[in-house]
Amino acid sequence: MLSNFTILASFLLIFSTLNINSCSATVPRRLAVVQTPPTRLTYHKGSLLHGNITLNLLWYGNFSPAQKTVINDFLKSLNTRLPPPPSVASWWQTTTRYKGALRTIHLGKQIVDQKCSLGKSLKESHLISLASKSKGFNVISVVLTAADVGVAGFCMSRCGTHGSTRVNKGHNFAYAWVGNSATQCPGQCAWPFAQPMFGPKLPPLVAPNGDIGVAGMVINLAAVLAGTVTNPFDGGYFQGPATAPLEAVTACTGIFGSGSFPGYPGTVLTDKTTKVSYNAQGVNQRKYLLPAMWDPKTSTCKTLV
Repeated sequence: MLSNFTILASFLLIFSTLNINSCSATVPRRLAVVQTPPTRLTYHKGSLLHGNITLNLLWYGNFSPAQKTVINDFLKSLNTRLPPPPSVASWWQTTTRYKGALRTIHLGKQIVDQKCSLGKSLKESHLISLASKSKGFNVISVVLTAADVGVAGFCMSRCGTHGSTRVNKGHNFAYAWVGNSATQCPGQCAWPFAQPMFGPKLPPLVAPNGDIGVAGMVINLAAVLAGTVTNPFDGGYFQGPATAPLEAVTACTGIFGSGSFPGYPGTVLTDKTTKVSYNAQGVNQRKYLLPAMWDPKTSTCKTLV
């Protein structure tokens, strides 16, 4: 099944999604006044991804070498012991608190479809077809679409998705998709690096690596990867109905640092020289801004700073 993606201000304020369908990343949100239940993800006794997990990437459309390097460095940073916290690796360590514990990410093969073999307006079936080119056991097939590629629901209800589908031999394979929103909806899918469409018009943060679209992709890729390993086949950790659940990161939408509230990402770090905002360090001296992740040991949204 497919799935689409705040701190809750004390008791009443939340961000309401434009549309939540289990595992998509969507930011920011409209403000709404509602009574909200406490966030508590429940394990539903299904299979999880753990151990050595391979990520296969399919680059759909035109990505520059610099853009590919930023995303590849992020993925390589998930398991490295360096640099010291706050780091991408220390963020990913929160996934070890879920059943199955160790989750080591390895980059596998990378396919480039620069000419957009299925056109520049994709449906969900197209994403599954593209992802199936690199499926396998304990593999996440990730489709990354360029800034000029449209995907059904992109910007309207989702910025990224993860899901699963059955293959011929009867087993499921997990896939994910994230799009570059730089020219289509940066205020929706690259917040807080662009002003939101709704809510407070606070000055946007300066994006790491000089690319708002890719910085947004990293945020949403982090969300769908955490959701994929902890709820790959709709029987893992989530809150709410299986068709529209809150997951490891989507349960904490809009939170990047301490003191966050609707429309404000929280206190994060600022590079004194470049002025970029970040909360995690990666390989090759990269800096990234990563969303909070729900910690099953403390039942709280865990931030790095």
